[in-house]
Amino acid sequence: MLVGLPTTKVPSQASRESLTVIHTFMKEWSKTPIMHISNLAKYAVGVTVAGALLAGCSSGGSSALSPSTGTQNAVRSGHLQPLKVGGLLVASAMLPQVKPIHVPIVPDKKRMRKPYEYISNFNNFTILQFDYPKGDASIGSISGDVPEGECAQHRKKAFWVVNSGNDEIEEFAYGGTIPIKTLSESAGEAAGCTIDPSTGNLAVSILNAGDVVVFTGGTGTGRTVADGLSFSYFPTYDASGDLFVDGITESGTYGVVEMASSSSSFKAVTLPNTIEFPGGMQWDGKYVTLNDQRAHAIYQYTIAADSATLEGTVALNGTSDCVQTWIAKNLVYCPDAGNENATVFAYPAGGSAIATLSGSFDLPIGAVSITNVMR
Repeated sequence: MLVGLPTTKVPSQASRESLTVIHTFMKEWSKTPIMHISNLAKYAVGVTVAGALLAGCSSGGSSALSPSTGTQNAVRSGHLQPLKVGGLLVASAMLPQVKPIHVPIVPDKKRMRKPYEYISNFNNFTILQFDYPKGDASIGSISGDVPEGECAQHRKKAFWVVNSGNDEIEEFAYGGTIPIKTLSESAGEAAGCTIDPSTGNLAVSILNAGDVVVFTGGTGTGRTVADGLSFSYFPTYDASGDLFVDGITESGTYGVVEMASSSSSFKAVTLPNTIEFPGGMQWDGKYVTLNDQRAHAIYQYTIAADSATLEGTVALNGTSDCVQTWIAKNLVYCPDAGNENATVFAYPAGGSAIATLSGSFDLPIGAVSITNVMR
């Protein structure tokens, strides 16, 4: 059962108009002394932020508050709930803590560079293209409709983008800008996706409901499965076809659920550590990983008999809010919603970033690389 949030679907155009108001509000907020922020908040039409304004008052651009205090950006009325922007839920732990910077895209036509990485941006409806490590500047963009999570499959030169604005999941070919396939779901506002390496099934998490929609072979209308969560953030399959999802539980905590490949229902997974805020989940070839948006770290788990063992922690130093990270061979990409940028880290070493990507980021949420996709 959902707690406290209306689930009325907002048309795509309406969400765009509301986000225009958000941009205006954020612009004025950045010029306003902290003591006057509460007055501006009264006029922040279309934004349900609760503790989001408080985050701007903490040092270092990230909130000093944690779930254990009972108040943080995504906690409202005493309940753990996702943030809401322009009438739509967003999977980040906070809103941007810095002003977006517009960076012109100047493609290098002589080199005919093709993109390897894609970073989705909630607020400006774009998926920025990159060709790191050849360069760190955006070389192009794709239009989306409030894009959030992304996913790709090993040895397939294509990737999927989840659009929460129009409830569509679009597949793009390597280097393409026009979808080669479009799937639709009616279960709610989609957040993330994952592909079963053994079957090609595409699973999509529904943020405003405890559901996952599974498209058999990545086609068709999809089958909706209740996962037992109140709000489902990001999913991942492991190499055996077991499906995991993180999010907010019905008891008001952060947790993980699993649907084994041999099952048709989800069970709760017992975690050995506390999750401060659920982020992207991904199979890294050895472990089921969970990116904690608040802890600025990726946890590596082995999971058996509905119980997880923490095998390692990868620190993402200097980040504010990595949302749906993406692990490729020896690298992990962080779309940072708090710092309005994207950074690259060595994996599994972690530590300080080895590169910062430049582009017109505006609430970056998802990341994917179509090279060196983990099996």
